[in-house]
Amino acid sequence: MSDEVDVGREPIRFAYWVPNVSGGLVVSRIEQRTDWSYDYNRRLAVLAENSGFDYALSQVRYTASYGAAYQHESTSFSLALLLATERLKVIAAIHPGLWHPGVLAKFIATADQISGGRAAVNVVSGWFKDEFTKLGEAWLEHDERYRRSEEFIRYLREIWTDDHAEFRGDFYRLHDFDLKPKPVTALDRPHPEIFQGGNSTAARAMAGRMSDWYFSNGRDLDGVSEQIAEVNAEAARHGGRRVRFGLNGFLIARDTEAEAREVLREIIAKADREAVEGFGSAVKQAGRSTSDGKGMWQDSEFADLVQYNDGFRTGLVGTPEQIAERIVAYRRRGVDLILLGFLHYLEDVEYFGRRILPLVRELEADAAERGELVRRAS
Repeated sequence: MSDEVDVGREPIRFAYWVPNVSGGLVVSRIEQRTDWSYDYNRRLAVLAENSGFDYALSQVRYTASYGAAYQHESTSFSLALLLATERLKVIAAIHPGLWHPGVLAKFIATADQISGGRAAVNVVSGWFKDEFTKLGEAWLEHDERYRRSEEFIRYLREIWTDDHAEFRGDFYRLHDFDLKPKPVTALDRPHPEIFQGGNSTAARAMAGRMSDWYFSNGRDLDGVSEQIAEVNAEAARHGGRRVRFGLNGFLIARDTEAEAREVLREIIAKADREAVEGFGSAVKQAGRSTSDGKGMWQDSEFADLVQYNDGFRTGLVGTPEQIAERIVAYRRRGVDLILLGFLHYLEDVEYFGRRILPLVRELEADAAERGELVRRAS
């Protein structure tokens, strides 16, 4: 396996956060023209597919928290979006501990068959204790949650690919099980793609060993390079497997940089301080519970937390030209996919497809002509 990726040959891909949870993607009282209803999301999915998006990620939330009063369940919502589209791949975020892996495997296999091989999962180890304890489920310590998630992924991969599936772990068991029908298979896709997030040491190690895709919270260029190097080093120790990298970003594109910066300033100025501080307190406690204290959000400031996955830190704020250049700079560092959130979804997704994506493709083509390569750390 080569450790270099041609910028033009493997163009960067794009995903968007599905607004299946109320409250929008920023915890702010600024106007957000978005809607968590299915009718709105069906229209958005078709628009995103036609605007050049490759993936959509349905959020997982089970109870009201930090500005998200209402929530549609992620797997059923993802299936509905798959049925409304033709090419878009839809990633359903799920929690081990609230799903049995065999039941989820069956659901995703069915969704994959119905959609012609477009279903995927994002395995979320969990940070919100109340979602577990108020449903009567045990809340594990941080690194134990990642141990459980790793078993969950191993189980999914086994049951999706083996006619006599066997698995024995500390959390899950599987004996001589033949799941039929299995998901759609292809040469480069032996099973539905498995994504995961998390910035902690345990999360990065699990990604290197197990996942197809690793999602990072918002990061600057050097921050994402450090994460990619660490995950790739772990992957090299486990057979040289390839992990692809997704990066969260919140996009604010306007015709002038001053307009875009003013929108960002207004979002933060109108932040719901009580909700942001409550969220910050909860997630930083979760991060401090890691074995080495390096969990997600540990270095996030108040302004970062207004977009609850640190999306502002990726720096996708400015003119279409500035944003396209920054996206390609991330591609050069090894980012394979940008996961985007927006303030006004329909308008901003259309603007992205019309004004920004063509510039990204032009810059990638120029980079390919010059022979620029992304070197993957090993």
